[in-house]
Amino acid sequence: MAKVLEGIRVLDFGRFIAGPFGGTLLGDMGADVIRVERPGGEEDRTIGPLTVNDVGMRFIALARNKKCITLNLQSPQGREILAKLVKLSDVVLGNYPYGVMEDMGIDYKTLSKINPSIIVSQVSGFGQEGPYARRTCFDMIGQAMSGAMSINGFPNNPPLKAQTPYVDYATATFSALGIMFALYHRERTGEGQMVDVSLFQTAVTYMLVPINEYMARGIVRKQVGNASCYTLSDTYRTKDGWVLIAVIGRYIWRRFAKTLGRPDLTDDPRFNSDPGRADNYDQLQPIIAKWMADKTTDEVMKLLEEARVPCGPVFDYTRLPDDPHVKYHKMLVDLDYPGAGKVPLHAPPIKLSKTPGQIRFRAPLLGEHNGEIYCGMLGYSRQDLETFSKEGII
Repeated sequence: MAKVLEGIRVLDFGRFIAGPFGGTLLGDMGADVIRVERPGGEEDRTIGPLTVNDVGMRFIALARNKKCITLNLQSPQGREILAKLVKLSDVVLGNYPYGVMEDMGIDYKTLSKINPSIIVSQVSGFGQEGPYARRTCFDMIGQAMSGAMSINGFPNNPPLKAQTPYVDYATATFSALGIMFALYHRERTGEGQMVDVSLFQTAVTYMLVPINEYMARGIVRKQVGNASCYTLSDTYRTKDGWVLIAVIGRYIWRRFAKTLGRPDLTDDPRFNSDPGRADNYDQLQPIIAKWMADKTTDEVMKLLEEARVPCGPVFDYTRLPDDPHVKYHKMLVDLDYPGAGKVPLHAPPIKLSKTPGQIRFRAPLLGEHNGEIYCGMLGYSRQDLETFSKEGII
């Protein structure tokens, strides 16, 4: 079956998460993604957690559906080879601090002179311009500077970051989406362009609601733990675990109150709106907690599901490999990697009914596709490759 991005070639210079995950999304949908590494390899191959043979598990997950070549962009010959690759490619993707892509010669201004139709996604910490542009950045710095950490955690505790690097993954997703926008524009006009996304802008985007509330009304939200500033939502202890509920809107609230055995609460003016229930949560919390406390998690889930109240048990993530819904949708897929055996990967997260994504092959070994790309695609000889290798070009 044909893939939606079949025929699109991507040169992936991404490292860690914010770059490579964008390439992963494109590769899952059929793009020919070529990971370009310096001779000797990149450090994200060995960033933990590690397999038994010390290969980064995240690298294995994010480098699936990618080929790998090595190339020294500091050498004149390496730049010549790069130019040949760019002429035959559609997209170049990289995530580096300010000025590094320019120094490497893989920025849009440089590459558009070689191939005017090229699309270059430049992922950075703070964008290409502005007061912070020269700063280096990682996911957690975006979380900190966006204000997210100031409202995470429980009252009177230190600011708290999310352990899942959502800023990295979201930025990479924006990068892939921007590339798709640019490809659509190029399909109509023939023009390439630069896609500019940054960790900080992603983090600020995800904080839009509290920022807007402050700017419009001067309200500053503080830490509320697992509760919500805007609706009735929190985690509650059951006899054998925890359940999170999300009561949003008057219809769910009525069903929930009836399930609690307290339909009278719906007539209380303090609780007749989402903001009212959030502002008066201290009066509702003990009622809900008492109702939960003498029931098992399964009992609570059954009652709330029957009432169509959004809820979910708080799982330990070690349960997910055996979760029936995860299994049904094949969300986790085992793939063999040399020396490490079977390594679990996430399945393509975007499902298309006619051109579905697919994990076609494992993450590459360092330089595994040098012969295929340099000889098969660019026309160099095997002797050329030996010379390039001896001279440190590949």
